[in-house]
Amino acid sequence: MTQDVEMKEQQIPAAPSNSVSSPTPILQNLKEIAALIEAGAYAREVRRILRAVRLTIALRRKLKASVVSSFLNFALAPGSETHTRLSSYLPKDDQNDMEVDTASSATQATVKHSPELEIYCYLLVLIFLIDQKKYSEAKACSSASIARLKNLNRRTVDVLASRLYFYYSLSYELTGDLSEIRGNLLALHRVATLRHDELGQETLLNLLLRNYLHYNLYDQAEKLRSKAPRFEAHSNQQFCRYLFYLGKIRTIQLEYTDAKESLLQAARKAPVAALGFRVQCNKWAVIVRLLLGEIPERTVFMQKGMEKALRPYFELTNAVRIGDLELFKNVAEKFSTTFSSDRTNNLIVRLRHNVIRTGLRNISISYSRISLVDIAKKLRLDSPNPVADAESIVSKAIRDGAIDATIDHANGWMVSKETGDIYSTNEPQLAFNSRIAFCLNMHNEAVRALRFPPNSHKEKESAEKRRERQQQEQELAKHIAEEDDDDF
Repeated sequence: MTQDVEMKEQQIPAAPSNSVSSPTPILQNLKEIAALIEAGAYAREVRRILRAVRLTIALRRKLKASVVSSFLNFALAPGSETHTRLSSYLPKDDQNDMEVDTASSATQATVKHSPELEIYCYLLVLIFLIDQKKYSEAKACSSASIARLKNLNRRTVDVLASRLYFYYSLSYELTGDLSEIRGNLLALHRVATLRHDELGQETLLNLLLRNYLHYNLYDQAEKLRSKAPRFEAHSNQQFCRYLFYLGKIRTIQLEYTDAKESLLQAARKAPVAALGFRVQCNKWAVIVRLLLGEIPERTVFMQKGMEKALRPYFELTNAVRIGDLELFKNVAEKFSTTFSSDRTNNLIVRLRHNVIRTGLRNISISYSRISLVDIAKKLRLDSPNPVADAESIVSKAIRDGAIDATIDHANGWMVSKETGDIYSTNEPQLAFNSRIAFCLNMHNEAVRALRFPPNSHKEKESAEKRRERQQQEQELAKHIAEEDDDDF
């Protein structure tokens, strides 16, 4: 066991008082967060460090260079290597505020802080640089933080490390150099697996999947996903991201049923505040449902805050529902920029066949007999030989069971059969079965998510027995005390 793993039990150092100037509210909040991290590191309680990270995310929009610099002076020994490196990344403005806080920090005694607080300082500076759009400095800071993390093997650092992994990948993605860190991410995932850092494994697996999908390497992403160890999710956010990436992989692999389930589950589990993520999930889910031959409900496109973002997909759905090939082409051309940015262009090309099949189904319902020439006109086929294409499309639809009809090749007609009662088939049974299975899965997940007080299953004694036990303990203690007095 390395020296980093072993923690000596020592008293948590108290925060030094600032005698020169009263700290700003933001700086005071950061000092309270630092005390929370020190307490969590001393007691080895990960939940306190997790709470410190959540409090930091709430403060990130209020951070200023002077406040961050003052906090570094408070948390790190001035002149140390880490202090000098992190201070070099900050912009050199607000010098007056910095000088006051530096003077106050010079009066504090040199104390040795925990490695958790040092890693937190890296995280704080990295978040500040990304929010200030200083991506080059953020890239250098993230690389330095990862190099420092490799020398630490403490379970209390895992929460902070998972956040650093995320911003490390984000800083390289914002500078367009995401492919450079793929090897480092794989090495970090291997180290996290050996250290049984499950939260780090979750985060790094998602970052690797995002890295592969960013460059359309779907086969490599699926190989990694299938061979990576899986366990119970520790972070709901990471689990949602995993489901989203899994849905995208399944969609490209033509496994639309599994893709639909993953994407809808990711959209449902995502936090309400994660609007952008839920929009992306709904975009892909709409495309997958259209590829499955389903028509999404109008309420999907009317969700609060999503109307504008889902408008192109609403018009696309309307074109598929009508089965109008010309309208489908116009919508695809009109919103081609949006579809390209969403990386759904290839999927929309696949939808052309669904549009033709939907239009053909509507024709077979409306007409008991119709010529292939009229079918080609109604479908607006723009091929050199539309009649032959129409005959081929009708033949394939009949073979796949999309329509119930026959072709009269002699006269060039399509003859539709009478539509039967759907309730005489197994369709209602299959629909009810899928809904019941969904409800049962939701119930099982809710039961697994229940939390109980620790050791609640062991506390089975009644109040009366507890009083008797306490009385016996008091009598025993009194008896021992009397024996000690007799010894004197």
